[in-house]
Amino acid sequence: MIDLHSHILPGVDDGALDIADSVAMGGQAQDDGIELVCATPHIRADHDVRIGELAGRVELLNRELARAGVTVRVTTGGEVAESAVDGMTRDELSAVSLGGGGTWILLEPAPGPLGGAFVAAVERLAGRGHRALVAHPERHFDDGSMAALADATARHGALVQVTAAALADSGPDWAPVQLARRGLLHVLASDSHSARFGRPLRLSDGVRRLREIEEMSPYVDWVVNDAPRAIVAGDPVAPPFAPA
Repeated sequence: MIDLHSHILPGVDDGALDIADSVAMGGQAQDDGIELVCATPHIRADHDVRIGELAGRVELLNRELARAGVTVRVTTGGEVAESAVDGMTRDELSAVSLGGGGTWILLEPAPGPLGGAFVAAVERLAGRGHRALVAHPERHFDDGSMAALADATARHGALVQVTAAALADSGPDWAPVQLARRGLLHVLASDSHSARFGRPLRLSDGVRRLREIEEMSPYVDWVVNDAPRAIVAGDPVAPPFAPA
């Protein structure tokens, strides 16, 4: 499996506290059967993340993981705030694309319900040659947000990332399950920030829950394997299901 959303890089945002924490997160991923982790630090005004340093930081972390005997590998990325998109250069967007594939941007919606401004940001990314993977929309759940997500996926090729832990803990009427049932779940990711607190770097609990959802059970392998591999390669992704 591939985790497309994690804050595994140490000391750059609100994620891993130090290199030991990052290595412990890598151990969690290895134990869960995850092979590749995208490091996606926050790209937004309240975090001083220096995009030009990210590739070197990922290389250093991979060396530490190998030294510790952890087989998981980390690749580049970023969690780009909706408010930050317009101020980023072409090279900056490419540098924080998931897996360095140059195409897919993990887009963090602005606080509150999703609407026209969100769809416009997705459209502007598309106009610059990028596709959006929308981060954790279960935090923005209402009927208007559902309509905005459906619009962004249908018209601008966006995909939707739901947090694995949120899905694993969801009742039948909760937002992550409703997103899955409505065909608005394309990727599961951990959004893990540390091995010492919060969500672990683990996907399997969410995968098990996804297999229990009738509408999505035929597509679990696509969600956890086919789609993430295409995204890190920068390839087009055509979901085998449409929004309900």
